[in-house]
Amino acid sequence: MTRIRPKPDPWLSAVAAAQGGADQPGTLFAALDEALNSAIGHKLFTILTYDEVSGEAARIYSNLPGPYPTGGRKRLAPGPWTEAVLDRGEAYIGRTQDDLRDVFSDHELIASLGCASVLNMPVRWRGHTLGSLNLLHEAGWYDEDDVAACLPFAQLTLPALLAPPP
Repeated sequence: MTRIRPKPDPWLSAVAAAQGGADQPGTLFAALDEALNSAIGHKLFTILTYDEVSGEAARIYSNLPGPYPTGGRKRLAPGPWTEAVLDRGEAYIGRTQDDLRDVFSDHELIASLGCASVLNMPVRWRGHTLGSLNLLHEAGWYDEDDVAACLPFAQLTLPALLAPPP
């Protein structure tokens, strides 16, 4: 009997291997950026952490640090987006500029970067959203298949969100 051997996903393998590097979380975040750009695609990629107590989000990675620098913080207002992504841990897909306008106060800056769709993928641990991977691209770029493809990458981010800051 011939054994069928699964072929490893090269992008997931690269991200998993990056976790072992000494320069963390930078090595992991760079690997995530490259892998997600190749596997799903993005023009803008950020990673946010969420503080349930303060209700704030903090940007800990950005592939475009000019318009979206790391260290940026914002208070998140309760609403359908925060209930879905933060409370229930559901991915959010915005397919058009109108979708982004309804959810993000910085929608004009997003549009100026040529982005009109978004995939916000929560990173979860023990029933709580600790952060999210945020991929933005041209209108209509993301769909439900991208949610399934992004989930393992999001969860590979977990150690960097649980570790104390360097």
